[in-house]
Amino acid sequence: MRRIAPFLLAALLTTGIAAPAHADGAEALAITEAAATLPPNRFVWTPAADGPGRVSVLISIPDQRAYVFRGQQLVAASSVSTGSDDRPTPTGTFTILQKKAQHRSNLYDDAPMPFMQRLTWDGVALHAGRNPGFPASHGCIRLPTAFAKKLFTVTQVGATVEVTDEAYVAGAFLPSGDAEDTARANDYASR
Repeated sequence: MRRIAPFLLAALLTTGIAAPAHADGAEALAITEAAATLPPNRFVWTPAADGPGRVSVLISIPDQRAYVFRGQQLVAASSVSTGSDDRPTPTGTFTILQKKAQHRSNLYDDAPMPFMQRLTWDGVALHAGRNPGFPASHGCIRLPTAFAKKLFTVTQVGATVEVTDEAYVAGAFLPSGDAEDTARANDYASR
């Protein structure tokens, strides 16, 4: 994987927002590379994330990352904290069943779950929460608060969230620059 320019990486990590208005192939690669080095509670959010088009989310458990797509374009990425070994986050394709900006857990001591987006009726959700950089939740997907708020505003009930036990940065998106590789990577991301 090629290296991102140090000044671009610094801009992505310090502001939380990338400058490009549209995430084309090169910018998607830059987002992917920046995501690979995100410390806990950090994210990359491009202006294209707020644009038109269907939003879907890919959660990579081994990467401990969320990847956000508008249509087939990668437009944002974030560190996450998924379920611990004794309470793992389930894998599979889910739809957002419910959204609630201020939610409290009915399973775990009335714990706050801001910007909750329910994935299962038995308690798995995307929400803002402690993000130590490793799996530490009771099965939910914890997001940095600012990222959770932004994601909450761009998703709709029914949006697709895929949770996978495959690494995204390490193998699913390594385009050689040709259209076939990019199409294959985008197909993976849009599942």
